[in-house]
Amino acid sequence: MAHVTREQLDRLLDQALLLDDHDALACRLDALARGYESGEMSRAAILVLAAEEWRQAGRPATALDRFRDALEDGGEVSVDPRAGIADTLFELGRADEARQVIAEVRARGWNPATALTVAETLAAYGDLDGALEWATEGVLACPAGITIRDALLRTRYRIRIDLGLPEDDLDALLC
Repeated sequence: MAHVTREQLDRLLDQALLLDDHDALACRLDALARGYESGEMSRAAILVLAAEEWRQAGRPATALDRFRDALEDGGEVSVDPRAGIADTLFELGRADEARQVIAEVRARGWNPATALTVAETLAAYGDLDGALEWATEGVLACPAGITIRDALLRTRYRIRIDLGLPEDDLDALLC
């Protein structure tokens, strides 16, 4: 397809999710990204979607390649592809590399959605202190009234509970 609308992509995602066929959807997204010229979202964003589907299909090595392709593409994405790279590296048992990628994200800048992804990744792989730091920084960087801020606050609260920490002023914002 030369030009893709968000609606066309949503229909494609809905069809594949109804069939629960992540392999087929990943392949279709890969093909779409290869022939992509323009649309309502960037080629990089389509590559990130393909990467996520490859992970769901149980093919993390292919997912890692697609996240890297998205990073190289440089198009606009809601979450930095390096967050997906780090998560996939953890999944592949390459924790040291994952931590290096997360350090690169921190050094090169991030947005609240990326902070949420990194916090969730670190929490999933047992680094609750690191996860709390990312969630807290994400909340502080996010203006009130933004949906992602609520997600960051909830994630941060769950992490603090897991760490056995008492409620603080940011936790009180959840009420």
